[in-house]
Amino acid sequence: MGIRPSIVGASLVWLGSAFGQDAQFTQFYAQPTYLSPAFAGTSLQSRFGLTFRDQWPSIPGAFMTYNAAWDHYMSNMNSGVGLLVTHDRAGSGALRYTSIAAQYAYEIELKRKVFIRPALQFGFVQHAVDLSKLTFGDQLARGGDLSSYEHANARSIRYGDMGAGVLFFTPKLWLGIGLHHLNEPNQSLLLNESKVPRKFSMHGGYRYRLRSPVIKKHPESIVAAFNFKSQGKYDQLDLGAYYEREPFYAGLWYRGIPMFKSYAPGEPNNDAIAILVGVVVNDLRIGYSYDLTLSRLSARSGGAHELTVTYELADRRRKRAMAKRRVVPCAKF
Repeated sequence: MGIRPSIVGASLVWLGSAFGQDAQFTQFYAQPTYLSPAFAGTSLQSRFGLTFRDQWPSIPGAFMTYNAAWDHYMSNMNSGVGLLVTHDRAGSGALRYTSIAAQYAYEIELKRKVFIRPALQFGFVQHAVDLSKLTFGDQLARGGDLSSYEHANARSIRYGDMGAGVLFFTPKLWLGIGLHHLNEPNQSLLLNESKVPRKFSMHGGYRYRLRSPVIKKHPESIVAAFNFKSQGKYDQLDLGAYYEREPFYAGLWYRGIPMFKSYAPGEPNNDAIAILVGVVVNDLRIGYSYDLTLSRLSARSGGAHELTVTYELADRRRKRAMAKRRVVPCAKF
């Protein structure tokens, strides 16, 4: 039982020289401003969101991620603003990452109900490690003595972070690009150089409204969406769809790029299949997803649990006026 935590700890020693990858969410459209700052203000007025993700719970010291977001649409300025807070813990809480970012998007109406939204993001990050919570390889070799890494001077670092994005949407479809870590800040905790690699993502989807005799009371839609992202030498594709008939939602997602791994050609790149269910209570949305791991970790990972809560705030008069002029079809989970 002591081997698994030590493996996690040993892997975290890399943080002096290895790349870091951003936390990921299965329900990325429930927190769209994490995906790209261009989604700031795509609600009718104000939106608040919370996400909790427990990844690979069966592996001691795995990953737990928390995300909180607020965004608001200012119709008199054709602008959206947002605030995003992300906290990620790994290795029994030894490695911690906290980010606070401010976002701004400007909305341009190209023609009736056809919009494009360029956006910018500026953030502040604190990256830290508690070396006393880790077990290192040289400790195992010496029977538990202190590791040389515990005497390292640098255990915390702060840096600025920049991002950008653009989103195009009509009443039925959307397509966007997100760019993060444009300044490639140095995140090394061991006085080395370890730049955060730039992250590129392309995302989009289509909403098909089903015709039904009860469409006025319980509108039905099928939403198909994708999210491709690339960071450093790693790449990933999320592809899925869900059926919605208010107040209930259910869907299926696949994560991976079969038979393609840019850093290991010829090896399979299958990560997970995710099952999603959701419910809407007035202006409150609650979603739950479970990731069934497909990779070599499947037997021991325990998958991943994710819970999202989103609340949209808008007065009835604003809802009617904005819905007629501006419909954002993006997925909600």
